[in-house]
This record gives sequence, C-alpha cells and structure tokens, in this order.
Amino acid sequence: MLPTASKPRQVISLLLLRRNTVVRTDELIDELWEERPPMSAMTTLQTYIYKLRKILAGLGGEELLSTRPGGYLLAIPDNSIDLYRFEQDSTLGQAALDGGDAAGAAETLRRALGLWRGQALVDVVHGGLLSSYATRLEELRSRALELRIEADLQLGRHRELISELRSLVVTYPLHEHLHAALMIALHRSGRRHEALEIYRALRENMVEKLGLDPGRELRELHQALLADAPLGGPYEQERVTVVAQATAAVASRPVPLAHETVLSGAALNGNGHINGNGHINGNGHINGNGQGQLNGHPDGNGNGSVAVVAAPELAEPLVRPELLVLPAEPPGGAEPEPPGLMTPPLGPPAQLPADIADFTGRTEIVEEVLAGLASAGAAQDWTATPVVTISGTPGVGKTALAIHLAHRLRPRFTDGQLYADLGGSAGGSRDLPEVLGGFLQAMGVPETHIPFGLEERSTLLRSVTAGRRLLIVLDDAPSSAYVRPLIPGDPGCTLIVTSRRRLHGLAGNWDIDLDVMDHAESVELLRSVVGRARLDRAPSAADRLVELGGRLPLALRCIGSRLATMPDVSITEMAERLAETPRSLDLLSIGELDLRARYDSSYGALSRREQAVFRLLSMLPSPRFTAQEAAELLGWDAADIQPALEGLVDHRLIRATQGEDGQIRYRFPELVLSYARERLNEALDPGHPVPTG
Repeated sequence: MLPTASKPRQVISLLLLRRNTVVRTDELIDELWEERPPMSAMTTLQTYIYKLRKILAGLGGEELLSTRPGGYLLAIPDNSIDLYRFEQDSTLGQAALDGGDAAGAAETLRRALGLWRGQALVDVVHGGLLSSYATRLEELRSRALELRIEADLQLGRHRELISELRSLVVTYPLHEHLHAALMIALHRSGRRHEALEIYRALRENMVEKLGLDPGRELRELHQALLADAPLGGPYEQERVTVVAQATAAVASRPVPLAHETVLSGAALNGNGHINGNGHINGNGHINGNGQGQLNGHPDGNGNGSVAVVAAPELAEPLVRPELLVLPAEPPGGAEPEPPGLMTPPLGPPAQLPADIADFTGRTEIVEEVLAGLASAGAAQDWTATPVVTISGTPGVGKTALAIHLAHRLRPRFTDGQLYADLGGSAGGSRDLPEVLGGFLQAMGVPETHIPFGLEERSTLLRSVTAGRRLLIVLDDAPSSAYVRPLIPGDPGCTLIVTSRRRLHGLAGNWDIDLDVMDHAESVELLRSVVGRARLDRAPSAADRLVELGGRLPLALRCIGSRLATMPDVSITEMAERLAETPRSLDLLSIGELDLRARYDSSYGALSRREQAVFRLLSMLPSPRFTAQEAAELLGWDAADIQPALEGLVDHRLIRATQGEDGQIRYRFPELVLSYARERLNEALDPGHPVPTG
C-alpha cells in the first residue's frame, strides 16, 4: 500500500532506494522542491513522514520508519525488496556467464528480468536524485538483458532470439550491442543478407542523427559478414577474455585498491589456455580461478610467464567491468597492448581559463577563502571535500572571482586542475555524464574504460581522485543536484562552484553571496579599463559613472570599453549620455559583453507568474519594499506573493535582507530595476516601448 499523492510517493521511493541508511532532510527537500523549497518545506516534509508512518502502522510496521539526527531511516531487510533480488540475480548471472555456464546464466538472468513490471519509478514524479536512480536502474536492466541475450546466443538459441531482437532495435534504434546480436542471430540462421541490411539501416540512422559511424567492433563484424569469414573479436566464442576493473591503477599514479593476490607458477604453452593450476594450454578458455588481470607477454616461441592479479573488491560495485579480448596469437607477431589505465600523455590536467589581467577588488573575500582552505588542509581530522560556492546577480563577477581564486590556489593542487562551463543560466546545461566523461579522460582513464551510467561515472571519479590534490572549478551550475555527482570524495581536493541561483542543500564550507563592488573598487576597475590619467582628470564624472553603472563589474567593463574605443568622448560626456538615455541598458552592451542578455536569460528561467510579479514590482515608488507593500500593489494577500518573491530572490533578481525588527525587506538592484521597467513597458505596449527613466 503506497500513498497516492505525488510528493509522499517521492519520499517513500527515496527512502526505499536508500533503505537501511539515513536519508538527509536536505536531500529529501531538494528532491521534492528542487531549487525552490517553500518557507514551510520542513514542516511539510514532517507531515509527509507522519502520513507514511500511519500507512506503515496500519500494516504493523510503524517502527520501520525512524527519525535520526539530520534525517530519516527506513529499516527493511534487503531480501524483501525486489530491486535487491534483481541485483543479486544479475550479479550471479554475469558470474555464471563469465564462468562458462551459459545455461545457468540464461536462467538466472531471465529470473532477474522477470521481476520488472515496467519502467523504473514510472508512477513516481522524479526530482534530481530519483532521476539519477531511475537512469541507473534502467541501465542495470539493459545490461542484464544484454547478458541474457549473449547467454542465449552461446546456447544456440539464435532463431528464438530474432523476433525479440527485432522489437528491441526498434525501441533502441541506436543501440549497437543489440544490433550486433541481431546481426549474429540472423547470420547463424542463414539470413546473412538480412544481417547486412540491419547494419546498413543502423549506420544511416547514426550518421543522420549523431554524425557518427558505428564503432570499431560493429564495423569489423560487418566486414566479416561481407567476406563470409569467421566473426572473430568479441563475437567469436573461441577467445581469451580477461576481466579488468575500470578502476585499475593509473600507470604513474596508482589509485589505492584492495589487496592483490598473485598466482605464481603460471606458464604459457600450447595454444594459450589457463587451467585451474595457473598454466595456459588447450584451446583458448580460462578455467578454474583464471580471472583477474593478465600481465606479462609470451616470448617468440609462445612461452612466457603470466601473473594473474585478483580483481579488487570495491566498496561500491557500480563500475561495470570491461571485457578485454586478447587473441591467442597477436597478429603479425605484434606485442599485445597491456590492459589497464594510462596516464595523461601531457601530464596532470591544467584546464583553468586564463586569469583576468586587471582583476580588481574582492580582496577580503579572496584572502578569507585562501586562509580557510589552508586551515582546512592542515587539520588532521578534516575528512570532507572543501566546497566554495559563489552566487549572485547576473554580471556581478562570479566567474572572474572563481577563476582568480583558482589561479591563486593552483600551486597547492599538484595533481591538476579541472574546469567545466556547465551553461546553467542559458537554460540548456551540459549533459552531466558528458562532463564526467571529460574529467575522467583528463585524469587518464581511457574512453573504453569509462562506464555509461551517471552514477557509475561519478563513482569512478571519486576512485581516480582518491589520494590526490585536485582542484575542480564548475562555472554556471544549474542546481545543487547537478553538482553533487561531480564532487570528489577526497579532502585533498577542492571544488569551486558558481551559479546565478542559490545552491540549496549543497554543503559548502564557504558560501559567498557576491554583491556589487564598493565605490572605491568600482572606480579602480573603471580606471584599469579606461586608463588612470584619463579618468583622474574628471573624478566627479568618474564617481557618477560608477553609480550609474550600479557598481556592477560587467556594467563598468561595458562603460570602460566604450570609453576606450571612443578617445574623443570625455568622461563627463559619457556620464551625461548614460544618465539621459531612456534605455540605459542600450549603452551597457559592447561586443560579447551584454548585460541585457544576462538579464534576459534569468528572466526566461522564471515562471509566468514570477515574470508578471517582477514586471509589476517596478511600479513601486521605491526600489526597497516589504512583502506587504508588494501585496498591496498587486491586491494580493502577503502570503500569496511570498513564493514569487522567494523565486525572484532565488534567481538573484532582487535581494532580501532582514531588518533589526526581524522583518524581511527586499531591494531591486538599480540596473535590474531598469530592466524590469523595460519589460513592463514592452508588456503594456509591445510595439512602442516608452522611456523608462
């Protein structure tokens, strides 16, 4: 019996997926409301927990859901959950297949897949966490299905598989492994021409939709079918396969793994087989305990020593093992390529963008963070990864500060610096698995060893960064949920994140709410762009320009760049022009610097209700106001307008401060107010915008 309301279903789903562990309150709030939790979020969550306890009490299990410090715990035996049974059977099925028991593998994997009744969490609304779990579960099911099909092929059930595989390739039109299985099944059924047609259709589809050709293995399978030759490679049953964990040691900087066991006395002879005694002989199969990593090379006579290293046991078995296919006799006498990870050819990654040559101000913030990180690094009991979050209004200089901080910190992080522009403010943030894949390759993980799923890639990132001093800068993050999989687990690493929005629930050691610069810093920034001598000839006009630019770094750079390209225009004349123009934002755009475009992207991320409130608030007589004053303007109750005000604060379009009397007061930054009035005028008369001054 489950609750019917969507949010309690989200809560119980997350508690079930994380059973027998504490689910933090902030994680539940993030899952339910993402980046916009209401003021009553904690109270509402407690109500959902109360309702779930009532349901459990009716089933005699009230004690299963308990409150723990910082969160809640659902205590349920693993074997009572169908997901656990699926994972167990999937693991057993893969082990049976790897051990040569194709019949046992097919039966076990078929039993595992029989537990599914539809898509993962299909009747539950997904927040960030549940979305990642649903993705992982679907990938696990897909992997189990692939293994079961492989087992059936080994058992000679190719004719029975054809109809199922035809249906699957329609559902997954770009899935190369399924297409390969269908091609093999058709070929073994004497329908080679149909197998070739499957490849042709797949290639056309991939080229049209992805701009890519099929992978090397599928191309080789196609060539073998054209030549009516043995399939070879991973499609030939007579092969030597060696399981190598994707978290194997990086060559020059090994990641600490579990204990290794070397089986001595292994020798290579005959046709290249490993039996239970550690000798290679026979016809190409690994028997007994011959699983692990194959090190060493045969000599010219086919003899040589081999050490089999036991695969490490991982605390979180989320990284999918890869199959490395080693031919019994390397073609042309070439040395086989050794398995394992390789170090980056150019040394540790150094991906930071160039620092700004005329970076100005923010001295107190920079020194506070540098000192804090040094203190954290010196503390012996420090176990968390330090996180610095920088948020603020568009154009306030978040990226510039993050990059400057990163360059100041760079000497401390000898194992490299990673950087990614996540594009969160543009509404089309980068694909998270793609970002993780780029980081892993930069750290020396070959592309073939990078798992497909988000959670598996995140786990592998934590593995390869363990024991390292690495700095990661994430610019323009869309949400806390997006950032979490990118956080390394080692306290020797540090993460710097920028975002226009508040990153709720992200445990940061330094949460910097970046405001505009003070007057002196603003004048110094303008001076660095325009030139000291020219600006100092008109100090009053310079002060006026700084205030007209709202002391906003991006606006000041636009003003300074205009003056730098117009040497005949005086500082005084520019100040008068900016003060008198009916649309001041027109002058705050030059080249790629465009303040209005930044405001446009933040405005576009608002709901329609929030956009309407944003426009109408510009009609207030003062840029400073209370919720009650805003409600009176709109004719609403103060409680009704509160969520919209919180949304505007969250997007950094207005600021909120608490007065000495405990009342929250809101404030429009000057240039944001000008933008809001522009939007109001355009809404009132789209064809003829009126002056906003």
